[in-house]
Amino acid sequence: MLKVLLVDDEPFILQGLKLLVDWEKEGFRVAGTAANGMEALAFLKKEKVDLVIADIKMPQMTGLELLEHIRKEKISDAYFVILSGYAEFSFAQQAMQNDCTDYLLKPVDSEILCKVLNKVLALHNREELDHEKNRKLEQAYLARNMIALIQGKFDDLNARYIHEHMRCGIGVRYVEIQMEEVCDEEGTTDREMRTLQRRLYEYSREYLKEDADLCVFDVSVNEKIYDIGLILFDYVPEKNGMDVKRYLERFREYLASNLQTNVVMLAGKKVQDINSIAKSYGNTCMLRSFQGFRTKKDIYFYEEEVQVSPEGLILCKQSLDGLLKAIEQNNHLEIREAVAYFYEEMCKRGICGETMTLNINYLLFQLIHLACEQDDDVNQEEILRVISESSFATGVKRGSKAHLTRFACEYADYLSQLRKNVSRGILGMVEKEIRENYASNITLKSLSEKYYVNSAYLGQLFRKKYGQSFKDYLNNYRMEQAADALLRTDKKIVQIAEDVGYHDLDYFTNRFIQIKGCTPARFRKKDATGRVRE
Repeated sequence: MLKVLLVDDEPFILQGLKLLVDWEKEGFRVAGTAANGMEALAFLKKEKVDLVIADIKMPQMTGLELLEHIRKEKISDAYFVILSGYAEFSFAQQAMQNDCTDYLLKPVDSEILCKVLNKVLALHNREELDHEKNRKLEQAYLARNMIALIQGKFDDLNARYIHEHMRCGIGVRYVEIQMEEVCDEEGTTDREMRTLQRRLYEYSREYLKEDADLCVFDVSVNEKIYDIGLILFDYVPEKNGMDVKRYLERFREYLASNLQTNVVMLAGKKVQDINSIAKSYGNTCMLRSFQGFRTKKDIYFYEEEVQVSPEGLILCKQSLDGLLKAIEQNNHLEIREAVAYFYEEMCKRGICGETMTLNINYLLFQLIHLACEQDDDVNQEEILRVISESSFATGVKRGSKAHLTRFACEYADYLSQLRKNVSRGILGMVEKEIRENYASNITLKSLSEKYYVNSAYLGQLFRKKYGQSFKDYLNNYRMEQAADALLRTDKKIVQIAEDVGYHDLDYFTNRFIQIKGCTPARFRKKDATGRVRE
């Protein structure tokens, strides 16, 4: 509803204007009235309105003088309509020079006034759309420069733009925000994950309010990481009367409550200023990799989980190097013995807490290094995280001897696959499986077991070649077969759904609409030109 100020020195005209049209029906509300330009000026300095309708001839300050004054002094950018009993063009010309929207003659006709109001409303809507478009472009450009700094690939232009267009401060850390329970490659498509990620982003901006631009969408650009990045300056929790931990706890609770799913935050180490934020971002990447060996938490802080002081801490380097050698050679028997020896040594030395964390971190860092030597084109940190999670079994303590043994054996198999360069022929076989068995319940996990390939690695290889996840590729292939059957056969839609692997007709229909843009029934009616057959 746009707000209007009516200005005229004759009370009966003001009253008549208020009753002349149904203002609310036209999308307006009369916010106030004034008897002359001076009163109107005082009103505009206190309250913002969208439209001023003023008489041209008034005591103390005329309508034209009012218009000229508010434009020169930039008091209001409201649309301005002049009312006058004079039809001289010179008045209209003078008004238009000061950005007057329209010029009406007295007595005002209700139909003409409605047309002017419609014009003002159309101008307002157009300006709002342009403003929103420009805001989104500016927001996207700011995010682009922020991602450059976050990933450490920036120059002076990127840094200058950030410092000029957002409030920076001393003391900042990178925080990754992710959804914990929906990252299921088999059951959730990229489109569904993207929708959830978008909601996570909108709720994050909503919580941050005036600091919303500190939130960045999809920093990692990784197939299994639908993340939101947060540039958290110290001044943000401080102005809310909280420390960093309490602020992030409140933030996380707000997101989890609105999304109805668990949200996890990974907080990197604090750095001096935003130009060094890439270091803090690197911390969160390591935290993500090590999650599988940590007790489940809602918020992980790098200082607590990884960065520990080496003073007085013991590194069981010899036994860990023996375990690394057994993993590299993919000798499961020696792996079990090496893990047992490692835990026996820690027990004898009374190692626990931070010292145990230091030892596990050393092992994980070395494993990532070994994998990167074989193939640095895929996200090895993410694969390490997935393997550590998949090797964790119910009833087994995270980071325990049983967990580490399972993990080490599975990771040894993975390293062996890398050395053999299994990607050469495996994708062709997977593609053939889809062509021949698309109607069956085939999954990435079942194919990885069939061809003895780690499922996380296979998922990344598949996406790298086809530009989409295995699940989306399979769905798209099924829909192409369904589309072909719709056009070439007279089978019922429910039967076609069954034939391509969908036993729920509603689910099939929704998927079909997502990919083809219309229902199966409407698609069947289309002819070769794309027009619907009558």
